[in-house]
Amino acid sequence: MRILLDESLPRTLARELGPHEVQTVQKRGWAGLKNGELLRLAGREFEVFLTGDQNLQFQQNAATLPIAVVVIAVANNRIESLLPFVPRILETIIRIKPGQLVTIAP
Repeated sequence: MRILLDESLPRTLARELGPHEVQTVQKRGWAGLKNGELLRLAGREFEVFLTGDQNLQFQQNAATLPIAVVVIAVANNRIESLLPFVPRILETIIRIKPGQLVTIAP
């Protein structure tokens, strides 16, 4: 599975998502793009967009997107806070379909 990791999440999270192929928004040169444009670009090359932006679900109609979106809604976006959620993230990534938005929260 090809996953794009949003700039709102720590890059070190990518290591925890193996065996999936994970790239970051920064590495792609897409940092600073608005969500709509970012998701359109990402949909051409990735299957899942992983973000900590909890407002995304109110800004975008996920059903019209060519990519699946996973929002991680935890207290903060530090890697220490995200690690306990990695198993749920991995399980969600396997099951999610394009046009779906799933929020992972405590």
